[in-house]
Amino acid sequence: MTDTVVSSATKEVVIGFNRPFVIIGERINPTGRKILAAEMAAGDFTRVEADARAQVAAGAHMLDVNAGIPLADEPAILARAIQLVQSITDVPLCIDSSIVAALEAGLAVYKGKALVNSVTGEDERLEVVLPLVKKYGAAVIAISNDETGISEDPDVRYAVAKKIVERAMDYGIPACDVVVDPLVMPIGAINQAGVQVMRLLHRLRTELKVNTSCGASNISFGLPNRDGINSAFLTMAMGAGMTSAITNPLHVEVIKACMGADVMLGHDPDCARWIKRFRDAAPPATGVPGAPSAPGEAPRGRREGGHRRRPA
Repeated sequence: MTDTVVSSATKEVVIGFNRPFVIIGERINPTGRKILAAEMAAGDFTRVEADARAQVAAGAHMLDVNAGIPLADEPAILARAIQLVQSITDVPLCIDSSIVAALEAGLAVYKGKALVNSVTGEDERLEVVLPLVKKYGAAVIAISNDETGISEDPDVRYAVAKKIVERAMDYGIPACDVVVDPLVMPIGAINQAGVQVMRLLHRLRTELKVNTSCGASNISFGLPNRDGINSAFLTMAMGAGMTSAITNPLHVEVIKACMGADVMLGHDPDCARWIKRFRDAAPPATGVPGAPSAPGEAPRGRREGGHRRRPA
């Protein structure tokens, strides 16, 4: 089975087929966050620090760090953000930029083995990003689109992913260090988006044998109750073979869904992680007669010993 190992200076996280799902916190990203963008451009990283601490406390295993601010010095800002985040938390980081100079600036100051976000299938892009990944001994997210754009055909996306994995191996980067993003499209716009991703995830796991990740919230864009859609998507994606995702760990419903799926998939032996997280949580007051009032109480409609009550 394939394991992708990433690390900080002191902590290692393994993304793998038979391992707990890895949550990569998405919050340190100024895209669509005008206040954060303005603060980072002005050298104020107070909100970055708060977001880093909150996401780790909420259950993130890694953090994505992005500094994509128009007209700003992205390499310098990204490097500073990485240094700050690494000074306050020990989780590994995903260094996120479309600018090669910014990726290199981030990798140059990073302590440990980073995950680079990302490389696409265009030859020109592969030729500049993959040598950088090899130089710094990082792992990389491979996004399954190329010069032709994003195909709605899962087989075309699979071919692009395969090309990136093979090209990475040409540069001395093993397949285990390539995490494929199958590209999640908004299901409100493309009704078959979920079906496409599930089909592709199965092939990526069984044929290409690589780990996978995605920007999970893309699936629910434009829809109400986005957490509900995101949670349903992630549990199904995990069942299809997805091993990590970039998402918001502050959304408790999403975290519960992922941890519950880990239990169902056998990735949480003896339910230990689930019990540790939720054992001491106060039970909700339902107001329903016969509802369990404490953990371990017999479910409604059953006597202790498992016999169903007969109607009067």
